[in-house]
Amino acid sequence: MRTYSTLSEAINDLTKRGYTTNFNVESDCIVCADNLIRLHPDEFQIDETYRFQEMSDLDNESILYAISSPQNNMKGLLVNAYGVYSETATTELVEKLSAPR
Repeated sequence: MRTYSTLSEAINDLTKRGYTTNFNVESDCIVCADNLIRLHPDEFQIDETYRFQEMSDLDNESILYAISSPQNNMKGLLVNAYGVYSETATTELVEKLSAPR
């Protein structure tokens, strides 16, 4: 896995590497923002995970997930504030996003 100094650096590199879809978290799935395709936890894999913390605000932490779904021929990114999804997502989705890589 690569090392990045900033979230934007990671996003730019992963986009160049083919992770071009933007995902958002819903209660029981992730959703492609462009075409509204929903992927449930058994329909995608997390290829890489990166955590970023702003030095000026130690409480401001983000996680970047590089996600692929071979059966849907999709690769994309999910950016989430650390732990935010745990309040609205199902247990299965939280476990998938929290699993160590």
